Amino acid sequence: MLVAADAQRLQECLAAGGVALFPADTVYGLACDPEQPAAVARLYELKGRPPERPAAVLFATLDGALGALPELVVREREAARALLPGPVTLLLPNRARRFPLACGPDPDTLGLRVPALTGALAPLSGLTRPLLQSSANRSGEPEARRLADVDRRLREGADLVLDGGELPGTASTVVDLRAFAASGRVQIVRQGALPAAAVFDAVGGGSAC
Repeated sequence: MLVAADAQRLQECLAAGGVALFPADTVYGLACDPEQPAAVARLYELKGRPPERPAAVLFATLDGALGALPELVVREREAARALLPGPVTLLLPNRARRFPLACGPDPDTLGLRVPALTGALAPLSGLTRPLLQSSANRSGEPEARRLADVDRRLREGADLVLDGGELPGTASTVVDLRAFAASGRVQIVRQGALPAAAVFDAVGGGSAC
């Protein structure tokens, strides 16, 4: 199980260019430093993930995320505060083109995760740096609810493995807010842990694809 020192261990691993296997509020994930090309390439290689597919950037706290993204407008910040922390990934306009290694072929879009780090996951709330995050499964295979469910190749290939016990097991809901500031449009790109109705209740009407 997680302990207070695990946040520091995770940060040190990523700063050194490593790839870590860690628990979030949905499923187990792989993480690396979003600013280190070699680390990002290694994470993608472990997953067997095509390099053109984007990943999310994860922050431990909402204040940390909003502080790192000062270009977000008031309406986007209000939506983020309504939905985060929680089991969602927000697609936001990336006006400053931050974290390009996470954005794949679309540098104008940023995927943002701020998980709810409570209960057994609370020790990770001490993270102070962002991380590039993707689910800890081989591309196309099911997400992992337990550490034992993670493909052996990923467990053995990671430089740090953190056990957070059994997780809910459903991936995050992906919510597209790129048009939200201009039109109020919200689109559910992927149904996941947070029901679409809860998203729309929090930030207004929208559509699911």
